[in-house]
Amino acid sequence: MVNIKTLLFLLAIVLGYISVLWLQQKPNKTFSPPEPAIACSVISLEETITPVLGTKHFVVAAYADNRDGRRTRIIGIINRNSGDKLYCVFCCGNRTFFTTTAEVQQHSDHFGFPYVTTDLLCEMAPVCKSSYVMVRGPSPSVGNGARFLPIQNQHQQEDEFPYEFTVCISSLFGNYNNVLQFIQTLEVYKILGIQKVMIYKTNCSQTLDKVLSYYKEEGVVEVIPWPITTVLNPSHGWNYAEHKGDLHYYGQLTTLNDCIYRNMYSSKYVLLNDIDEIIAPYKHRDLHELMKDLSSQNPKAGVFLIENHIYPKNVFDETGRFSQQAKWKNVPGINILEHVHREPDRKEVYNPTKMIVNPRSVEQTSVHSVLKHYGESYRVPPDVSKIVHVRVPLQGQLSKEALIRDTKLWEYADEVIKKTNEVIKRVIESES
Repeated sequence: MVNIKTLLFLLAIVLGYISVLWLQQKPNKTFSPPEPAIACSVISLEETITPVLGTKHFVVAAYADNRDGRRTRIIGIINRNSGDKLYCVFCCGNRTFFTTTAEVQQHSDHFGFPYVTTDLLCEMAPVCKSSYVMVRGPSPSVGNGARFLPIQNQHQQEDEFPYEFTVCISSLFGNYNNVLQFIQTLEVYKILGIQKVMIYKTNCSQTLDKVLSYYKEEGVVEVIPWPITTVLNPSHGWNYAEHKGDLHYYGQLTTLNDCIYRNMYSSKYVLLNDIDEIIAPYKHRDLHELMKDLSSQNPKAGVFLIENHIYPKNVFDETGRFSQQAKWKNVPGINILEHVHREPDRKEVYNPTKMIVNPRSVEQTSVHSVLKHYGESYRVPPDVSKIVHVRVPLQGQLSKEALIRDTKLWEYADEVIKKTNEVIKRVIESES
């Protein structure tokens, strides 16, 4: 017969073994993922130009881009003469950092300037669920001055868009004060179906600032601060040999690219043009009807090039039909309804274009064409749509008789006059 003491001893061993197995399976709550030495300080979306510490570079914004793999695309302004190796540092959901080497893609259009718009592409690790990223230079540490960009476009929806048409205005600078033309242009665009106008603002006059506030309250305009003159010496023109400076034309190329990514999943189409330009349909009632036809006829196209046409601001309509608006006399700027003569095409000179794009088709853009895109591009015939561009003449030697009379804008005149007068009354006259 087995001894009782022996049985108790064997039972104690079995119970001990079972206890060890149970403790090994029980979650250990005394350990947690290591925390970084600093908290992830996040940059506001209103803060658009951030220095990369320890370098001569700047970053603007970060966007999730899953069109070609799971990547984060950071739009930046890079010094072309620097050979710095750059890194993306992701602030992960478990309060750890994940660092990866950035693929630096300088845009091909830099016009000879020392600084160039650049995409920094970084692979996202599956283990790191991050909403924030920073860029660092060769320094191995993430110092106390580290600030992280929010990663936008993470929750993408491609079948419904809050807006059908958004206009991207690359920059307001030089204390811009062309108030009357600005108001008239926005009112024409509203008639044509534009729901949002995004403006990158360096500076403008006090009067125009009040007009911007009016349209912001109306929900039409969104102003993005663009303090490029506080960090670089941007040029006043496009040619480095002639205009000098650090960066092409107030960073125009950078803001256009940023605007595309900001609106990638909020707008079906984005118009890339200047504040004194109107992309006008000539065979359709509005932009909706224009793009409905163009997209059905060109289903593979995501980029639509629209020719620029000059309407000299020093040539006036001889009838004086729209020159007697009393409220407009004391408003600075051009009355676009008075300028209905356009310069003829010069077959030997390239006529530049601006664009209507499906932003989800664009990877990189320049001013007059896209640099990288998915799908095809289509040059729209000028009898279908053209840019009405009221500005200083390019063919100043031509007589008025040599110009082409084009009263397209008069189709919108009644509504434009009514709305322009309302804005002047509410914004300008109420302040006087």
